[in-house]
Amino acid sequence: MTMMRAVVQTAYGDPQRVLELREVERPTASHGEVVVRVHATSVHADVWHVVTGLPYVLRWMGAGAKRPTPAIPGIDFAGEVHATGPGVREIGVGDRVFGESHRGLQWKNGATFAEFATVPASILAKIPVNVDFATAAAVPTAGYIALANLRGEATVQPGHHVLINGAAGGVGTIALQLVKAQGAAVTAVDRADKLPPLRQLGADHLIDYQREDVTRSASRFDLIFDVASTLRLADCRRILSERGRFVVIGHDHYGSQGRRLLGSIPSMMGLMLRSLFDRHLPKPILDMPPKAEVMRELAARLADGSLTPLVHAKYPLSRVHEAMRALQSGDGVGKILLVP
Repeated sequence: MTMMRAVVQTAYGDPQRVLELREVERPTASHGEVVVRVHATSVHADVWHVVTGLPYVLRWMGAGAKRPTPAIPGIDFAGEVHATGPGVREIGVGDRVFGESHRGLQWKNGATFAEFATVPASILAKIPVNVDFATAAAVPTAGYIALANLRGEATVQPGHHVLINGAAGGVGTIALQLVKAQGAAVTAVDRADKLPPLRQLGADHLIDYQREDVTRSASRFDLIFDVASTLRLADCRRILSERGRFVVIGHDHYGSQGRRLLGSIPSMMGLMLRSLFDRHLPKPILDMPPKAEVMRELAARLADGSLTPLVHAKYPLSRVHEAMRALQSGDGVGKILLVP
């Protein structure tokens, strides 16, 4: 039996209490899978939700009713293919790859907080030669969320004016670069100490939300992308253009809003219903973009330099508790990574 180190989740609850570093059996590849030597994996809000089991509804949405399955947290990663299972042809041993570790929703452990992980080969993308593992690991989940929300009626056109609220986080920094690449002017909103790096990423205007109420701005926006999920559509109407769209991703702020049963699901469902008659809300797109397609697009953007994710900090697996605390603090700009 070949062993590896992995972060194991013993129950739902406080990350400081339920996460342990252990020696566990190294996984093997089944049909269509590869075993990846994980070089970096990201710590983000979806991981926090599954570790804490909040909101409770996610436990019946695939995470596991009584305890998490699998027991190793983590969803996205970058690494090197260590072994391939039957039926895998496009990817070989030694290839540098990145992506998410399961095909479905993010509210489920994907076992990447480990030295090795098994992943469906079909949803992976190869890391461009000019990109390192840490940079690639910062992209999959945050990039998928950004691209999934910036489509349909929320597609950005050249010349649009876009406001990104919560622009300094993993999703926000990627969204900023995506809309700049489409030829839009970007107003980035976040805390004052986080704003300078956003200027370097291409933000045209910066707003410190602690000093200025962005909904009182004299500007008009064709899109408000509310990553922080702290704005109200009623307040934003006065700064939206005639056909401007309001998009919110439903960030739950690590349980601080007290919605322990259903989280942000009721409010998001309410917005979807209102979109049927409110011109400022884009019509919902019920089919999610294929992960393989999204990873290939993100890889292309990494390769041509139009996307450079920011990494705030890196921690070894043994310091997973510190990494989770850093995530909840919200003090950094960009992504927090574990490096097995």
